[in-house]
Amino acid sequence: MRPTLPYSLLALLVAGTTQAAGRVELDEVVIRDQPQSEQEAAAQRLREIPGASNLVDMNEVGQGRVASNQDVLAYQPGVFAQSAGNDGIKLSIRGSGINRAPGAHGSGVYTMFDGLPLTGPGGTPYELFEPLWLSRAEVLRGANGFEQGSLALGGAINYVTHTGYDAAPLQVRYEVGSRGYQHRHVSSGQVLGNLDYYVALTDSEYDGYQKHSSGSAKGIAANVGYRFNPNLETRFYLRYRETENELAGRLTKAQIKHDPRAANSAYLARNDSRPQPGSTWVGNKTTFFLDDDSRLEAGLVYHDFPMDLREGAMRLKVAYTDVSGTLNYIRRDTLFGHESKTTVGWRTTKHLPNSGASQFSRVDDIVGARTRDFSYQGSDTVLHASNDLELVPDLWLTTGMAMIYTRRESAVTYPASGGKVSQHDWDYAPRVGLRYDINPQLQVYGNLSRSVEPPHPWSLIWGSTVATQPIELQNQTATTLELGARGDSAIGRWDLAWYYSQVRHELLAVEIVAGLPAKESNASPTVHQGVEAGLDSTLWEQAGSGKLSLRQAYTFSDFHYRDDDEFGGNRLPGIPMHYYQAELRYGWPSGLYAGVNTQLASKVQTDYANSYHADAYALLGARLGWDSPKQDWQTWLDLRNLTNKRYAATVTPGYNDAGLDVARSTPGEGFGVYAGVSYSFR
Repeated sequence: MRPTLPYSLLALLVAGTTQAAGRVELDEVVIRDQPQSEQEAAAQRLREIPGASNLVDMNEVGQGRVASNQDVLAYQPGVFAQSAGNDGIKLSIRGSGINRAPGAHGSGVYTMFDGLPLTGPGGTPYELFEPLWLSRAEVLRGANGFEQGSLALGGAINYVTHTGYDAAPLQVRYEVGSRGYQHRHVSSGQVLGNLDYYVALTDSEYDGYQKHSSGSAKGIAANVGYRFNPNLETRFYLRYRETENELAGRLTKAQIKHDPRAANSAYLARNDSRPQPGSTWVGNKTTFFLDDDSRLEAGLVYHDFPMDLREGAMRLKVAYTDVSGTLNYIRRDTLFGHESKTTVGWRTTKHLPNSGASQFSRVDDIVGARTRDFSYQGSDTVLHASNDLELVPDLWLTTGMAMIYTRRESAVTYPASGGKVSQHDWDYAPRVGLRYDINPQLQVYGNLSRSVEPPHPWSLIWGSTVATQPIELQNQTATTLELGARGDSAIGRWDLAWYYSQVRHELLAVEIVAGLPAKESNASPTVHQGVEAGLDSTLWEQAGSGKLSLRQAYTFSDFHYRDDDEFGGNRLPGIPMHYYQAELRYGWPSGLYAGVNTQLASKVQTDYANSYHADAYALLGARLGWDSPKQDWQTWLDLRNLTNKRYAATVTPGYNDAGLDVARSTPGEGFGVYAGVSYSFR
C-alpha cells in the first residue's frame, strides 16, 4: 500500500474585518488525511469486484483455537473446509476439488501467499499453511479471482502474512488442549525507518482423535520490506515448515457410530504415515509507482516441496520444485470522460526438471524393491486483462479476457522407458460483470465468466492402470452466471450470492481399490449451482453494558450430472448440500466475551451411484475469553462438540458401493477442551 502523505489547509485569515467589538481572527485549521489500514484497503478492493468474496480477520480467528486452515475459514459463506485429522483439510468452494481426498495436493482453488503464487501445475500442497503467521485471508469465490490470474472453478484465496506495520515488537502465544494438543508461537515485527520486518517461529504437536493419527509441525516465516523512495518499494518473503503425520485412514459409518477413535485396520497394520522433510517457499514482490495513478508489480517465487508418502502397498518419494513469475500493471484514469481502472497481468509457474518420483513396494511397513520411476513436467501461463468502467455514477461495467497456456508431461522411466504423455493446450476465459452501488450501504452485482482448470501432471500417472503408460486428460472448463448483493442495514452486515455453472470435462477422482490412489478422469457434463449467504447482526447494544451479536453463514450446494450414461442425474458425492454455521456472542466493555456456536451439515453421498451416504449432523460449541483493552493480554477457553456427536467430517467417494457400508469417511473430532493465552509487548 502506497503511503498517504498528510496535507494541511490554511483557513481563511480574516483580515481587515473590523467590528465594533474588535478585530476577529481565525486560527489556522489543519486537516490531516487518515491513511487506510491494510484491512480497510483490502475490504475496499473486494467491494470493487462484481462478485462474491470473503475477508477473514485473523484477530477474530485468534479468539479461539487456531490449529489449521479449518479454523481460518470457519463462518465463511460459500466455503466448505473440514479437517482430515491433521494439517490437511478438505477445501471446496462451489464444488472445487469435490472428490479429491483431503490433504495431499488440493485442486480447484488458486492459492497465494501475499499475492504471490503457491498453487502450481501439481496443485496446492498444505505443508506451509501455518495460520498463526497470517494477518488476514482474502477469499475470491468462483471467477472473482480473475484479476489475480486465477481461472480455477473455486476461485482464489490470498493468505496475507503479518509485516512490521501490523505486528507487535514481540508476541508469544501458547495453546493447549485435548488429546495432547499444543501450539507454540513467538514473533516479532517492527518498522525501522524505511525498513520493516516480521519473523515468527511456530511449532505444534497432537496425539490425534483417532488411533495412529498423531502429528507434529515446526516452521519459520519471515519477511522484510524496504521503501527506497515514495515510488519504489520491495519485500522479500520466506516460509519453511516441516510436518510429520501418522495416518489413521477412513472408517465405515458403523465404525464412526460405535468406535470413531479407531484406526483403519489396514493403515494401522502398515503403519502408514506422511513425513514431510521440509518445504521451502521464497519470494519477492517489488512495486514501482509510475505516477499517482499507475503502478507496476513484479513478483518471483521459488518453491521446493519434497514428500515421503508411506501409504498403502507402496512408499513414494516425491521431488517437486516450482518457479513462478508475476507481472501486473494497474492504472486508474478516464476513458471517454468516465472513471476507469485497467489491470493487465501475466503469471507463470513451471516445474523444474528435478520434479518426479520413485515408487517402492511395501508390505507391513517393510519397503521392498523399486517398482516404478516417473517424472512430472508442467507449466501454467496466464495472460489476463480487465477493465472497470463507471458508465454512470455508481454503475460499473467490468470486462476481461484471459488466455492460458498449459503444458503437462508425465513419463515412466522405470521399469520401462518410453511411456510418456505430453499435452500442450491453449484456452481462453472471457468475463463480463456489472455492479451498482444503490447507496453506500447497498450494492448489487452480476457476472458471466468462464473458468479453465488443467489436470495435475501426476493425474496422468495415477489415472492409468498400466504401470508403464500414462493417460491423457482434458482441461476442465465451466461457464458460470453469478448474481448477488451485499450491504449493511438494520438487520446487520449481509451478503447473498447465487451461481449456476455448466461444467465440461470435470476432473473427478474416485477410489476404486481401498488403500490405492484414486483414479482421475474427465466426467460427462455436470452442473454446479448454489446459494451463499452471510449475516453479521447486532441484536442488542447499550453503552457501558455490552453488545449481543450473531454471525451466520449458510451454503447451499447442488452438484449433479447432466444425463450421464451410467449415473443419470445423480448428485456428485463428497460435499453436503446444506452447510450452516452460527455463533451467538455477548461482549462486555472490559474485553470479556462469551458465546455459543453451532455447525449443521446435511447427509453426504459416499459414491457416484448414490447408493450410500454419511449421516447429517449438528454440533454445539462454546467460547469464553478476554481481550485486554490495552491489546496486550489475550486468553480464551474453546469448547468443541459439547455433545460428543459422532459424525463424518470428510468423505472420499467410491465409484459404486452397491449400498454397502464401505470405509469412506474421516471421523470428526469428539468433545474437546482447548485453552490459550497470548501476550504482545507493544
